[in-house]
Amino acid sequence: MKGRPTLPVALTLGGSDSGGGAGIQADLKTFAALGVHGTSVITCVTAQNPKRVTHIQACHPKTVRKQIEAIFEEMPPAAAKTGMLFSGTVIDVVAEFLQARQRPPLVVDPVMVATSGGRLLQPRALRALEKILPFAALVTPNIDEAKVLTALEIRSEEDLRKAARCLQSRFGCAALVKGGHLRGSRQAVDLFFDGKTELLLCAPFIEGVATHGTGCVYSAAITAFLALGHDLPGAVRHSKDFVTQTIRHGYFASGHFVLNSLRQSRRSR
Repeated sequence: MKGRPTLPVALTLGGSDSGGGAGIQADLKTFAALGVHGTSVITCVTAQNPKRVTHIQACHPKTVRKQIEAIFEEMPPAAAKTGMLFSGTVIDVVAEFLQARQRPPLVVDPVMVATSGGRLLQPRALRALEKILPFAALVTPNIDEAKVLTALEIRSEEDLRKAARCLQSRFGCAALVKGGHLRGSRQAVDLFFDGKTELLLCAPFIEGVATHGTGCVYSAAITAFLALGHDLPGAVRHSKDFVTQTIRHGYFASGHFVLNSLRQSRRSR
């Protein structure tokens, strides 16, 4: 219909967070805030709140495959991201689908452990996860995830640099190693490397809050900016600012701090 806006489509493949602060729920809020149409593939259902994860039920691999097929049939995404994939069988389904067709830019958030400490990736699924990384445009591990993927100790900004370069060399995709939990740092420091461009991204810590879902929002924002046509370094830079502002303008719900993606709205584009 004439006069109606046309929005690019972004896709998230991940787990449902019943507390609404992370996972699919956080991704879709971020997509909406940045002016892209969000589609989703649910890989698992979690029973969780900001304090703990009490139960995880993985979706049947056929259900995951059918969701992906339905999206690509009528609403092919301009960019996509993965979050919590949980099981090796689900990861295999995603990898097989991506391998068999032309892919949009893919951001892989290698979700392994929740902020509350709950395990979000089965131990035997790690090798399967590595099958997806060669298809990715970007992988976005935090320090603990980067340690698992690289077997490197990460204690400094220079270690972030080494880890990002190791990931880029090993898997061929760009890497954004998030140093928000780097001990002794006075800033939230992340290191991006794509084989040519290196970015050191810094933002002041927001004092007095315990965050949940920052990794989801960060990777979803990068996906949204890619869908909007930004190049990868630009998408990463804009997303660093976006996630910083979601913390700065966060709110409390039932006594728990929640990132405020919608506060940013389309002005962040």
